[in-house]
Amino acid sequence: MEREWIGYRWLAGTYNISPVQPFAVSTCIGKSRGVVFTDGITRVTLTQAARPEATSAAHLTFALKHEGVHLEFLARLFAVIPQIEIEQWIQREPSGQYARRACFLYEWLTGRSLAFDGVTVGNYVSALPDEQYVTNRRPENCARWRVRNNLPGNVFYCPTIRRTEKIKAVEQFDFRAQLAQLEGDFGTDILLRSAVWLTIKESRASFRIEHEELQADRIRRFAVAMERFIGKEDDPLSPEFLEQIQKEILGGRALRIGVRRSPVFVGETNGFDEFIHYVAPHWDAIPAMLSGLSKFAASTAGQPSLSLIRAGVLSFGFVFLHPMADGNGRISRFLINDTLRRDDVTPDRLVLPVSASIIRSASNLAAYNIALEQYSEPMMQKYRTACGMGAEIVCEDGVRTNFEFTAYADASSFWAYPDLTAQCEYLGGVIQETLQIDMRREASELAAHLRLRALVKEIVEAPDNEIDRIIRSVQDNGRTPTGKLKREYPIFTDDALFEEVANAVLGEGS
Repeated sequence: MEREWIGYRWLAGTYNISPVQPFAVSTCIGKSRGVVFTDGITRVTLTQAARPEATSAAHLTFALKHEGVHLEFLARLFAVIPQIEIEQWIQREPSGQYARRACFLYEWLTGRSLAFDGVTVGNYVSALPDEQYVTNRRPENCARWRVRNNLPGNVFYCPTIRRTEKIKAVEQFDFRAQLAQLEGDFGTDILLRSAVWLTIKESRASFRIEHEELQADRIRRFAVAMERFIGKEDDPLSPEFLEQIQKEILGGRALRIGVRRSPVFVGETNGFDEFIHYVAPHWDAIPAMLSGLSKFAASTAGQPSLSLIRAGVLSFGFVFLHPMADGNGRISRFLINDTLRRDDVTPDRLVLPVSASIIRSASNLAAYNIALEQYSEPMMQKYRTACGMGAEIVCEDGVRTNFEFTAYADASSFWAYPDLTAQCEYLGGVIQETLQIDMRREASELAAHLRLRALVKEIVEAPDNEIDRIIRSVQDNGRTPTGKLKREYPIFTDDALFEEVANAVLGEGS
């Protein structure tokens, strides 16, 4: 039996609207009440008593009250619903909070004015319920509708993050307390001495995500850029800074620098055919969309509990916009540490090896890919037939391409109003693992190595780098010195001396 949908799903069917992003909550009418939660989607069944009247106003009221704010869908709905229906609604309910919120969102999303003189009575209501969403901490009052505009972005780009149980857990995670515990367990000196290695490790791991881990010069460049720029720039999403850090990361011989002026897709080839996984927004829209992402960064700043979520939005938001011709992945992972440093969550000189956590295991890397696919797969299901290859053209930025995408206009609301809840849930968990597992392991290994170095230095005198060379040789080859080691250090022809060193490195019982 076909479900009798209400709320958003009723509106979608009535106006023939098919959003890319699924509804977080869908409601239908049935014989008995029930709730089913599957893969982040909530399906609610209500009885006949809850059925709204068969009007767009009644179903939109139900949706805003019970199913949340789906900006992509609302943008599509307001593009096709007769304006007079909205105007008649507010005339009937001039003080109704859901009518006022709908009218505010209508004008904000469409740029069109409704034929209405404005609300004169009633308390202010928020565009987004603060308890349900991550919102602008400095909302602006819209007197016309008596609505607090607490949307965290602008009309060109406004991500939404629902306060799910996982998001609440991320907000409650006390990063500073966990870092203080690490410092208490290992000491400030150990953490700071590991900082340089962590920077290199994060750089190398970031390249491994892109299967370029053997590019030593590029790894060093990225590490230097991380150390030089993290937390230093007022607006890390300005086109000028993005071009600057892109140059630092890619080097002086990079072919494509700056915000792109050409189409881009993420995919792979088998030598003959292209397999497209994601198409990025039209290049003309990128500067305005970056301004919206920057608005999100500014409007949510100053809330320590949101730092991990802010890092998720800036990182994934950036990579989904894909504003540069090259270096997008590395810049997106730079933004994670940049946000944490900017929010005073991580101290100077400490780089959180998030990329290392992502690639720590096959399951971790698979989870990262799933976080990407949760956004990209619904898009490709809707727009795969809009992708094609035509005649090669030369774009404004010099890029040669034969890629064609015919649905830029239809997909614009999908790109502009992403729900990044799942991606923030994922990255929040990764950052917690990084601190509690990877950094603890790193500090523990460094502390153990420094103890070994001190033990060996009590037996032989040498610079740290040579002591480390001896330790590695013993760990790799056991209690018998290699010929190479004896040639480098003739002192180890003394078997008793080497046995003493081996005992220090391996322990008496080994």
